[in-house]
Amino acid sequence: MTTLVLAHFALALFAAPLVRWCGTRAFLVLALPPAAATAWAAGRWSTAAAGGADTTVWTWLPDYHVDWALRLDALAETMVLLAAGVGCLVLLYCVSYFDDHEPGLGRFAGNLLAFAGAMLGLVLADDLVLLYVFWELTTVFSYLLIGQNSERKQNRRSALQSLTVTALGGLTMLVGFLTLGQAAGTYRLSHILADPPPASPALTTAIVLILVGALTKSAIWPFSLWLPNAMAAPTPVSAYLHAAAMVKAGIYLVARLSPAFADVTPWRPLLLVLGALTMLLGGWRALRLHDLKLVLASGTVSQLGFLLVLAGSGGYDTGLAALAMLLGHALFKAPLFLVTGIVDHATGTRDLRRLSGVGRRLPAVLAVAVLAGLSMAAVPPLLGFAAKEAAFQALLAGGTAERCALAATVAGSALTTAYTLRFLWGAFARKPGVPDTPAHRVPAAFLTAPALLALGCLGLGIGARSLQGLLGAYAAQFPVPAHPYHVSLWHGVGTALLLSAVAWTGGVLLFLGSDRVIRVGTALAWRSADRTFGRLVLGLERTALQCTGFVQRGSLSGYLVTALGVVLAGQIAVLVADEPWAGTPAPHLWDTPVQVGVAALTCAAALLCLGVRRRMKAVVLAGLTGYGTALLFVVQGAPDLALTQFCVETVSMIVFVLVLRRMPVHFEESYSSLRRALRMPAALAGGAAVAVVVWIMAGHRRGPTAGEAMVAEVADHGLKDVVATILVDLRAWDTMGESAVLAAAAIGVTSLLYLHRRTDAEPPAAPLPGDRPETALSTTWSLTAHRLAGLPSGDEGAPERTWIAGGATLAPERRSIVLEVVARLIFHPILVLSVYLLMCAENLPGGGFVGGLVAGVAFITRYLAGGRHEFADAAPFAPGLFTGLGLTLSTGVALGGLAHGTVLHGWTWHGRLPVWGESHLSTSVLFDCGVYLLVLGVVLDIVRALGARIDRHIERSAAHRAGRPEGGVA
Repeated sequence: MTTLVLAHFALALFAAPLVRWCGTRAFLVLALPPAAATAWAAGRWSTAAAGGADTTVWTWLPDYHVDWALRLDALAETMVLLAAGVGCLVLLYCVSYFDDHEPGLGRFAGNLLAFAGAMLGLVLADDLVLLYVFWELTTVFSYLLIGQNSERKQNRRSALQSLTVTALGGLTMLVGFLTLGQAAGTYRLSHILADPPPASPALTTAIVLILVGALTKSAIWPFSLWLPNAMAAPTPVSAYLHAAAMVKAGIYLVARLSPAFADVTPWRPLLLVLGALTMLLGGWRALRLHDLKLVLASGTVSQLGFLLVLAGSGGYDTGLAALAMLLGHALFKAPLFLVTGIVDHATGTRDLRRLSGVGRRLPAVLAVAVLAGLSMAAVPPLLGFAAKEAAFQALLAGGTAERCALAATVAGSALTTAYTLRFLWGAFARKPGVPDTPAHRVPAAFLTAPALLALGCLGLGIGARSLQGLLGAYAAQFPVPAHPYHVSLWHGVGTALLLSAVAWTGGVLLFLGSDRVIRVGTALAWRSADRTFGRLVLGLERTALQCTGFVQRGSLSGYLVTALGVVLAGQIAVLVADEPWAGTPAPHLWDTPVQVGVAALTCAAALLCLGVRRRMKAVVLAGLTGYGTALLFVVQGAPDLALTQFCVETVSMIVFVLVLRRMPVHFEESYSSLRRALRMPAALAGGAAVAVVVWIMAGHRRGPTAGEAMVAEVADHGLKDVVATILVDLRAWDTMGESAVLAAAAIGVTSLLYLHRRTDAEPPAAPLPGDRPETALSTTWSLTAHRLAGLPSGDEGAPERTWIAGGATLAPERRSIVLEVVARLIFHPILVLSVYLLMCAENLPGGGFVGGLVAGVAFITRYLAGGRHEFADAAPFAPGLFTGLGLTLSTGVALGGLAHGTVLHGWTWHGRLPVWGESHLSTSVLFDCGVYLLVLGVVLDIVRALGARIDRHIERSAAHRAGRPEGGVA
């Protein structure tokens, strides 16, 4: 079963190249997986009819008791034959329906086959979570198929409407699934149905939520508006998704759960009322429409309501009738949609007011349509008649609720007969005053798929008794009455047959008076549901815009006040409600007096930020709070965290300073005394609330600490640094995710600043005012080479020494010889220190993250001493190279563990190297090397973007003010 499901998705990946190579003949290949599924299901017919089931179970998420569980029983057998069999024929129909040059045909083919696979998985799923996964896959693929012609506004709107309604229902259903699984203690459907949980408010809530998902999927009122609009999709999509497959998913789910929950309030009354109402409204609307596909679409809505009444009644006879009607509906509605596509192809229109005399020009198409239409109108000897007789008899034998539903279904059947006649008359009859519609010949291959389905209505109608075993195996899950109903074409003259005759007579009368019916229907029509939906969406958009305009005012300080207010209110509410301090010892205020002094200085720096008006001073004070936190780590005995904090604060402050060069010196916002008086308490209260919560949590531990277990685990591997080991071994998955986020953030920041290629080392064109000519950088950097070599520059008689290569590119007033000397002296030691921190992380403070930051500080020093040209000389490679290498190395180490069967499987090599001596190498070190390169690349990229790029802007501004071409030296 798993192979059949996955084969659909696997082949769907190759649909686009197949269509490019073979044109529409590619659909012949794409029809193979559904054909194989149909053949397999047909081979399991006897097992399912005998009450047996085939199962496949793989453990998927053991901690959550979620399995990859598939099960084929009688109900799943019927649905597989429909989903796979009709899907195969629809794919074969596409060979003739589409042209080789149809835009986006490969994408359409892949989506259609993938949808067939998702539908197959949905009806076979025996786990609630797995069922939901396939449920949402059908939603996504139907959205893509409805919006196939995305250049048309109607297709886009219909696709979005379908996605909105069904996805919201699916999310609601997911909550119901989780609630039901928790109540039952398992997510396995077969186990839940075999031993349902006892009645409770939680179970009632779960059932209602699940039914919401089923009703939206099957377009039951009041969620039926999306199905008629979905007719904007190509006809094969309408025939498959909206007649035989997707819309049946909700009915299938109701039928699946009905044996266990039909007696749970409000299952039966809710489904009977909504099903009957949907049947009447859908049939009534079908009599007023003029597009053949819309007539069938509204008729589908009506029939889905009928199916919901039968599937939701929760009895043996109604269950038998529901499955028979489910099979019959797919076999007559799918060929009618396909015939509509043929008529549209042959004539160029689907408007029944413009079609005339098509039946005489296309007699074979007329014969297929009449056969399927008579089955829809429940005329013997077709399957629709046998199913309708079973439904009438089952409802007739029920209680008061079922008999009320019977009256509605008889009226709905009359409407079905009326719109069936209207469809056949509108598509094929010759109409007075309307010229005959020209129609080209229809190839036999084009008609094969609808003809086979229509013949299935005839064959299974005559041989209806052959279905008793399969349908009865499903119905046997309900209590079996003393005289159970048996599916048969003829049960003699009885009440059910008389009711059918009433429905036929009423339908003929409605059709004959169709003009008057249309006028009455138009006068009594409710407000268009589609228009109401559009206005609701528009109102939601306007409300969202108004809320956004009210809240998002562009004030960062306002956002911070809002966030702090929410945090403060939440913390106070939790503290008042839980009283975590009750019954627990108060935590220590401090461990050593040094902590008090450091904390006081840190708080003083934070408080000074409140009254600062200069940006640079605010950055420095904010940085001091970070350094103060690092000192607290040192005092507490956490050198790893302290070292990382120091490096992060250093890099952050430098980046802030680089950015502030292009910003005003003072904060531009002017605060009144009242606003300042309100914001300061908010900031102080927010910080105090977080501090109090952390302080209380420190003394409110109830469970055992995990630190001892982690220390022991690390010691077993011969290591000492617990923090570094956790980051690159025990929780390496988190580190990989954080690394990817860090790389994405760096790419996002630099992308906002760069609009063109990152070329930071282009030679300047002319010196800035005040620059000496000999300090201008030539296109070949020859002057710098002379100075580095200690040779005369050409204008000077004595050699001049430069400590760094880029120093010569700076104007004298911007150079600092002391900084150049320091940069030259400390650059290489800092790089060596970074490598040392990288390599000693297993047993000493350090690691790839802090090592990368330290290496970044070395390059930042070169930049600060010599400017952007010096930075380009120090880091000639693109920073993205380091970022990519780091991600590749970390990911490669993680995937390398697959050789041992587990991702991120760790190993350590011990050996002896020449000169080096005893050594070892572990995957954690290699992983840390990737983190080192990634962090270094991120730092270089940010400095290049926020430093060198802004330098260039400053140069251009100066050149513009000087009235000369751009490109001077810094």
